[in-house]
Parts: sequence; C-alpha cells; structure tokens
Amino acid sequence: MNNSEVLKVKENLLSKLKGEKAFWSYDQDSITISNIQDDELIAQTMRYLDLPEIKQLFGIFSFRKIKKAWISRLIPEGKYLETLNRFFAWYYFKAKNPDSYIKSLYTRHLNSL
Repeated sequence: MNNSEVLKVKENLLSKLKGEKAFWSYDQDSITISNIQDDELIAQTMRYLDLPEIKQLFGIFSFRKIKKAWISRLIPEGKYLETLNRFFAWYYFKAKNPDSYIKSLYTRHLNSL
C-alpha cells in the first residue's frame, strides 16, 4: 500500500472515530491525522469501531505495532475493557488462554508503575 492509500485509510478511520464521538473532550476540528499518533488511532479504532475497521489497521500497520498499542493503551484499562481485551487476545493475538495472558500483561503494566 502506498503512502496516499495509507493516508486515505487513516482519514477514513479518523472520520468514523469522530462519528462515534471517540474524541468527545476535544474540539472536533482540532483532531486531524497530522496531530494524532498512530498508537492512539489504533487504540481508539480497537475501542470504538468494528471488525472491518480493525481489519483495515492490519492493512496499514504492522502486527507488532498494533499489538504494542493494544498492550500500552487498552490493557491498562483492566476490568473496564476486560471482555473486549479477552476477544482481542483470542481473535487477533492468538492467545491460547486469553484470561491468563491478559492478567500477565496487566500485572506487568502494574509492576512498571
């Protein structure tokens, strides 16, 4: 995928996130693709959008980058995103025992604080 195609996908995802009010605490005009970090776009897409949009992430970002964003941005939410994180661990990251995997990631996060 070339840079203009990647940019189009990012703009599309950002537009859908704005439609879902993912950036409710910001002036909507201030949120642009140039001032949002990739890991934030990934995390918000995983949190607020559906499987087709999440699949688009895997077309423009590496598996490693997506997993890193998930671990750093969504795993720390703990019980709040437990069901969603369990699904991601099982479906996208192929964890054999998602609950144990998430618990170990969450514990690692707590120990780093």
